Amino acid sequence: MYQILDGKTVSAYVKQQVKDEVALLAENGSVPALAVIIVGNDPASKVYVGNKKKACEMTGMKSIEYALDENTSEEELLALIDKLNGDKEVNGILCQLPLPKHINEDKIIDAIAPEKDVDGFSAVNVGKIWLGKYEISPCTPMGVIELLDYYKIPLEGKNCVVVGRSNIVGKPMAALLLERNATVTICHSRTKDLASFTKNADVIVAAVGRANFITADMVKDGAVVVDVGINRLESGKLCGDVDFENVKEKASFITPVPGGCGPMTIAVLMKNTLVAYKAQNK
Repeated sequence: MYQILDGKTVSAYVKQQVKDEVALLAENGSVPALAVIIVGNDPASKVYVGNKKKACEMTGMKSIEYALDENTSEEELLALIDKLNGDKEVNGILCQLPLPKHINEDKIIDAIAPEKDVDGFSAVNVGKIWLGKYEISPCTPMGVIELLDYYKIPLEGKNCVVVGRSNIVGKPMAALLLERNATVTICHSRTKDLASFTKNADVIVAAVGRANFITADMVKDGAVVVDVGINRLESGKLCGDVDFENVKEKASFITPVPGGCGPMTIAVLMKNTLVAYKAQNK
């Protein structure tokens, strides 16, 4: 019988821990502040930004939103980031992706000061993850780790397969699993006979961005299945990268979509902002 890895429950637990710490800081007259920049009118981005704002309110943090026109130039965006980098009242800076096509996302990410890069995307912070010397980690991969920890799922010595090699999820996910002494394989779109890898996995993390891509015949009995993907079907229904209805019958633990990894991403963002605040204020 499978058990659901409930991201809503665990994210509430993580946010409550953050809220308790922020309340103690507030007694001394100061709380962490997160600046969120959104460029353009992408509906999904607006929803994500709104959820981050709500999480800040719930944890007692200050939320500062910069909603920029879609025609904002790269130079204007860089100037705003430079200003926020130098603002001692701002502890975390997040630029909501995707950005309009005329703006170089890599350039924007690396313009954010590493100590304020609460997404954990900058080259400096990514390098620290691989060295095992990080303070801030990418929100979604760390959310997966928090979820597994909450349910006391051991990773040491386990055979873990990450399907997807993006800089935002796949690669840092592999690094965090390695740090927990798991044996890690990264698979991707060019992997030959993907099922031969996933069938032997104790833990599968699917982050490939293809609806129902991981099917029951690719999963061994008792595997832990974490679905990072979020896809919208033609019917409008949301689904993950895992064929949930069929795979759940073989899994020991499995995340739903929605309600699995999504809430964890925002919870870790709050945690990262608190970590950044404490590092900046010694």
